[in-house]
Amino acid sequence: MTGGLEGYDAVAEANAQKSVLAIHWSRICERLKAEVGEVEYRTWLRQITVGPVEEDEITLYLPTRFLRDWVRGQYGDRLGALWHAEVPAIRRVELQVARPTAQPAPGADAQEAVPAPAAAAPNEPAAPAVAPAATESPRQAEVRSDLAAPLEPRFTFDTFIVGKPNEFAYACARRVAERPSSPGFNPLFLYGGVGLGKTHLMHAIGAELLRGGKVSVAYMSAEKFMYRFIGAIRSQSTLEFKDQLRSVDVLMIDDLQFLIGKDNTQDEFFHTFNALVDAGRQIVVSADKSPSDLSGLEDRLRTRLGCGMVADIHATTFELRISILEAKAAASGVVVPAKVLEFLAHKITSNVRELEGALNRLIAHANLFGRPVTLEATQDVLHDILKAHDRRVTIEEIQRKVAEHWNTRLTDMFSARRGRAVARPRQVAMYLAKQLTSRSYPEIGRKFGNRDHTTVMYGVTKVEQLMAQDPAFAEDVELLRRMLET
Repeated sequence: MTGGLEGYDAVAEANAQKSVLAIHWSRICERLKAEVGEVEYRTWLRQITVGPVEEDEITLYLPTRFLRDWVRGQYGDRLGALWHAEVPAIRRVELQVARPTAQPAPGADAQEAVPAPAAAAPNEPAAPAVAPAATESPRQAEVRSDLAAPLEPRFTFDTFIVGKPNEFAYACARRVAERPSSPGFNPLFLYGGVGLGKTHLMHAIGAELLRGGKVSVAYMSAEKFMYRFIGAIRSQSTLEFKDQLRSVDVLMIDDLQFLIGKDNTQDEFFHTFNALVDAGRQIVVSADKSPSDLSGLEDRLRTRLGCGMVADIHATTFELRISILEAKAAASGVVVPAKVLEFLAHKITSNVRELEGALNRLIAHANLFGRPVTLEATQDVLHDILKAHDRRVTIEEIQRKVAEHWNTRLTDMFSARRGRAVARPRQVAMYLAKQLTSRSYPEIGRKFGNRDHTTVMYGVTKVEQLMAQDPAFAEDVELLRRMLET
């Protein structure tokens, strides 16, 4: 009878925890609705279900990989902040794909559900099976799920778009995947700005090594490494943690800059690093800066990190951004006009992650509402992203660029001369000033030698007419516009 009562108490406690989490989630949902609006909430966030809490991490489930990736990219940080504000003990949010066994009740925004693994979507590779720790010989290929994060099946060498900014890093990653622990390539240190492909290459290395077989791979963020290490200290299992980590064939640590200022974790990583390299095991590390620029890391660790192959990933070029967008659009099955892809490639230049996020948003909008992707729809759907990337263009800058393009003097922009060789560039500059700045016609007129606002209006209309009649002239004006916007 006692055992039965204990079992009953455990179930009751679990149900009580679910009820409490549901209450917290209901409050968070109300805040999300207020922040993003009812329509956006229902489109993207309503289908989230609450999973278990383990230590300081809560798991949230979404029904598809597409929704999970979208929510992670657009709302991941905000969800983490809201959960931490609601329950201070929760510091991280993990988003996973799962199909709830019970659907949320109609009108319910927050329902606890027991998740079951989701089937792979059509034409979408299934997530790799996680093998248990190998006990037989020879050793089987495995992802060490007992201490690492799973690999993302989308991130392979085949889906990585190569261009001049990343070709060296790509070549180094392929070399390590084909011949781990090669002289001169251990460790492999990848660095570059946010969203340029470092994580993609690390997952691709892991996928390729697992396909080759007979290796164990452990991939985790530096933050995860720190939390695992702290957890091992608290549970008095540091020796087990060290043995597990130092038994893998390939260790990959993402975003190493997170360890800056964490001296004890740095010390543990340094000893793990030495143990693996001395044993001929491969290490792959990524960070936002080169080893020599990571001030705050111990000198001995920076020196060891720089003793292998260091490969940087530069900011993307326009050509690379176009190639990435074309590949993603083709894979989506949605027709995205070339002019829309060019527009996005010109406007969003900071990182690939944001570029892909913008395209995903367009594709989702087209799928949800059954509307074609057009330039006008793009500007409407992505207005918040585009506004953040708008560069403030000055009238003086416009005048200078136009004068250089038509090989005229800058002073001609303000002079009283009316010859066509002078008047036409001046009118183009007025047109661009109206298109690219928020200045009124009178304000623009004052910048062009105190001309009347009607003169500016005439110049803008004249340029619009010429662009409609002369494709070559229109191309010249469009080229100038792009140069000024990027």
